[in-house]
This record gives sequence, structure tokens and C-alpha cells, in this order.
Amino acid sequence: MSPRSAQKQQTRKALMDAARTLMDSGRGFGSLSLREVARSAGIVPTGFYRHFPDMDALGLALVAEVGETFRETIRAVRQNEFERGGLIDASVRIFLDAVAANRGQFLFLAREQYGGSQPVRQAIAELRQRITGDLAADLRLMARLPHLDDPALEVFADLVVKTVFATLPELIDPPAADLPPHLRPEEKITQQLRFIMVVGKHWQGLGGR
Repeated sequence: MSPRSAQKQQTRKALMDAARTLMDSGRGFGSLSLREVARSAGIVPTGFYRHFPDMDALGLALVAEVGETFRETIRAVRQNEFERGGLIDASVRIFLDAVAANRGQFLFLAREQYGGSQPVRQAIAELRQRITGDLAADLRLMARLPHLDDPALEVFADLVVKTVFATLPELIDPPAADLPPHLRPEEKITQQLRFIMVVGKHWQGLGGR
């Protein structure tokens, strides 16, 4: 990579980091202005346009970034499923470690799935659908629910993925000190996933009664 390309990549990353840092104070992506993101990244506002045509494009880059991190994490969970027999506790720990190591990325994802930027919301919805498709394919390959056909597996995978996405805000920050153990995010998501799996084993599918 040429020095010029490396500098451009570094500045692009600085803009993405700046947006996440500004959101870390509790603000949504839609409330950020191009000028303050550029200023926080240490460049002039006109320099922003060398990397992104507008703020929505920056938001889409942030979705792509966390999407890759999320899918890498799912691949690690998948490897755990294949190699160790699908221990939900171990899989949850892999996911929580990834959230802790990439807090800014997952904070953005947790907030902006319901945020003010429509292109960003749509991109997150598409990411969630891709992850759901990956999980449904894994379930077919592992034959964990052999009695379910492809449409039923897709519904099942959708429930799992939406449960994880919905729990993300609770996983980002430490729980309250007085929260009962069974309501702490790690324990709660573990039990929820166990519940979903048990129900899935007894569900008759979309045509069942």
C-alpha cells in the first residue's frame, strides 16, 4: 500500500472512530453533524468529502464494520458448536467477549437499529437478515432440528438473532449491582437461548398445531 493510500485509510478510520466516540456520550448517530465529526477526527469539514459523500455513507461504513465483527464472532461460535457439541454457555461467552472487545461498534449497532437514519436502519436490518440466513444454514448442516423444514428453520433462526439483537443494549454496560443473578444480561440471554432451543425441539413447524 502506498503512503498516500495508507494515509487515506487512516483518516477514514479516524472519522469512523470519531463518530463512535461522540456517540459514546449517549448521542444517536442521527444527531451528529458532519462538521463535528470532522473536527473530532482532526480534519477540516471539506476533508470529510474525500472519504464519504455524506453522513449516511459514514453510517453505512460503520454498519459494514460491525457487521464483519459480528459475523466473525458468529463464525467463532459456529466453530464452538461443531467442535464442542454446541455448549450454549461457551457460545454466549464468545459473543460477550467480542462485545467487550468492540464496545463502540456494538454500541452503535444496539442504538441505531432503532435510530433516526433510515439508510442505516435498513442496512442493519439487512445485516440481521444475513446473520439469520447464516444461522439457518448452520442449523441445517448440524441437523440440530431435523424435523423442521427450511422455512421453519428460518423462522427459528430469526427468533434467535432478534433475541440477541434485542439484548445488545443490556450487554453493553455493566448491570446494576442489585440486579438478581437470573436477570443479569449474561445469565438471561443464556437461559433465553436454552428456552428457544428446547421449544424448537418440540415445535412441529409452520404447519404444526
